[in-house]
Amino acid sequence: MAKALLAVALWLCTSLSVLAATPQKKPPTWGELTQEQQQILAPLAGDWDNLEPVRKRNWLGIAKRYPKMKPDEQARVQRRMQAWVKLTPKERQAARERYKKLEKLPPDKKQGLKQQWEEYNRLPEQERRKLGSTPRKPAAPARPAKSPPEPTPPPAAPTEASPVAPASPTNQ
Repeated sequence: MAKALLAVALWLCTSLSVLAATPQKKPPTWGELTQEQQQILAPLAGDWDNLEPVRKRNWLGIAKRYPKMKPDEQARVQRRMQAWVKLTPKERQAARERYKKLEKLPPDKKQGLKQQWEEYNRLPEQERRKLGSTPRKPAAPARPAKSPPEPTPPPAAPTEASPVAPASPTNQ
């Protein structure tokens, strides 16, 4: 009996050490992805080969689940992926840290935050702006209430240097 236990223990030790020594399969480069994966992960194409292996595996997991998602879920994934690509590395790191903090919250606090977020999203755009958040959709610049709007020439094609909205007098 003791010999059998010793043999099992030795077998476990050797098999676990072999598993630990086996390197994980390297995630594929962009060119190695299937056509379907490339189509789903298209917003990440420019960054793909520079992503850390763990991040590639996470995105591949999303791509695997993507075909089974409802169309509205697929659209949400695409919007979020496009937004993610636009973030700077510093903003991405901050987002990851906020996510980790939220994940550690107790369920009741998570539910409370979710309700607050839903209430916030139901607010009119002007109310959200008053609270200091940027609107989800680009808004037309606010005109002063005192003077009538001046006629303006037709808009030219936007350039990179053109401002999105004029600064308000209170912010100058």
